[in-house]
Amino acid sequence: MGTISAVESITLDGVMQAPGRADEDTRGGFVHGGWAVPYADHVAMEFLGQGMGRAGDVMLFGHRTYEDVLHHWTTTTEPNPFTDVLVKTPKLVVSRSSGTVLEYPNSRLLAGEALHTVAQAAADVGGTLVVLGSGELVRALHAAGLVDEYVLQIHPIVLGSGTRLFADGERANLTLVRSVTSTTGVLLAQYAAR
Repeated sequence: MGTISAVESITLDGVMQAPGRADEDTRGGFVHGGWAVPYADHVAMEFLGQGMGRAGDVMLFGHRTYEDVLHHWTTTTEPNPFTDVLVKTPKLVVSRSSGTVLEYPNSRLLAGEALHTVAQAAADVGGTLVVLGSGELVRALHAAGLVDEYVLQIHPIVLGSGTRLFADGERANLTLVRSVTSTTGVLLAQYAAR
């Protein structure tokens, strides 16, 4: 049985929407896109790099995030550690529609109800299903008790608006596994959820 790890950038007030670019996700009139960029540093890259691209791991995306992330990192000309990992690592993409077309290599569609298809995928995968972003998917998995760990980049900023990682719901106790603070004040923390 595989585990599910949600890797998220959030603000102190829990906002996860559009951390990377101004045009990344403007739904709901969100105007703060790109808020995480000024906080990037080598400490964060090392911390996140320790959990990326491990043998047996699979990336898990909601369809919208898959399209955005893969498009961005496969078209950028900036040197980065992400493009090769994103292209080479097997990817599972959740979509309600069986007609969804996946444009990037090593991608497989999980069509239908996310809780069922992801639970089945976790049972079939021996490694970790790593979810990047994909807020709607993570909130559904969290509510169903399917997330095994959270790897959070908690940024020292309050936005006051935007989509939050955790919606209103039941209490969840997490256990801190490891943490480090970046040179820009970002708290990088890995929490066990069960």
